Amino acid sequence: MAGREFLEPDAPQQRLYLEKFKRMEVIQKIFNELPKADQNLCNHGSYFLAANSSLCGLAANNFFRNILHIRRAFMLSAVPMAVVPFLSTAAVYEVFVREPLFSGELSCEVCAVVRGGLIGAVVGGFYPVFLALPMNASLAARYSSSPLPGKENVLRFWLTTAQPVFRKMSLGVLVQVLTGLYLATKHHGIYVKILQHMNASRDPEELQG
Repeated sequence: MAGREFLEPDAPQQRLYLEKFKRMEVIQKIFNELPKADQNLCNHGSYFLAANSSLCGLAANNFFRNILHIRRAFMLSAVPMAVVPFLSTAAVYEVFVREPLFSGELSCEVCAVVRGGLIGAVVGGFYPVFLALPMNASLAARYSSSPLPGKENVLRFWLTTAQPVFRKMSLGVLVQVLTGLYLATKHHGIYVKILQHMNASRDPEELQG
């Protein structure tokens, strides 16, 4: 019975789904009519944040390698430190900022900007540093490049090792925060343009979206 109710034209779930789908169609149609600069910023802007995340990963990896005197397996550590932060940052920004904005689920400018800044700081800045720590720790243990502590002092040792890296990466994290804030602000501004086109439209079907 529940399945039949869902298939009925007046089922609330189906109406909500159709309204959402119709609204997304209108948003996409107007988006395709925007200037190419706006379209490119929306489609590829997050890659700048992701690219900076890769740079943060490579920098953090280099700092840890120098501290731990690791001279081998450079590519083994550099490739994942460039690729993983890039993919993670681009995916998280897409899921939590860009997609909700242009599907009409996120209309609050402050919320979008805060999300962008947090993603820039946490995923784009701090995450690459945290990722570089265990990777280089395993390489230091594997190649015995630096004397490692016993189990009783391991936490203090890695905290002491990581502190100078975090200090050196503070500027990179700040750049990521500002980049995330900027992208989210620009993306919300483009979303506002789309809403203005929708409100100015004389097509009753678009106005219902």
